[in-house]
Amino acid sequence: MKVILLDNIKGVGKKDEIINAADGYARNYLFPKKLAVEANSENLSKLNNKKEAASYKKDVEKKNAEELAQRLKGIMLKVKVKSGENGKIFGGVTAKEISENLRVQYDLDIDKKKIELKDTIKTIGEFTVPIKLFEGVIGSLKVDVISE
Repeated sequence: MKVILLDNIKGVGKKDEIINAADGYARNYLFPKKLAVEANSENLSKLNNKKEAASYKKDVEKKNAEELAQRLKGIMLKVKVKSGENGKIFGGVTAKEISENLRVQYDLDIDKKKIELKDTIKTIGEFTVPIKLFEGVIGSLKVDVISE
């Protein structure tokens, strides 16, 4: 019997996967526990609609991420910090500070976890920081660390 899984089942399959299951297993275990539904034409069309909607949503998110990446190219973010001699700053500029400055200066809400800063910035100067916006879409932001 062909069934559509409604949840991940270890050793059987993943959610929204169509599998062949024994009749007794499907009727006595999968259906009563609401782990699967029969793969009839109605349920198959629902599954296809669900997959199309997810694909459309993913395409829209990718398009928005690409637009944001283009917008980030033209931005020079200025971060003011307290510094000592030789251009060394007290503490460091973190991804959290970069995210907060983007929100304040350019009204862009980018999560600090998306900012791929290997180490904190500890000197004054210009730096290029990669930002992972979406799968396969990485924007770059120029950050100018200046002394107060």
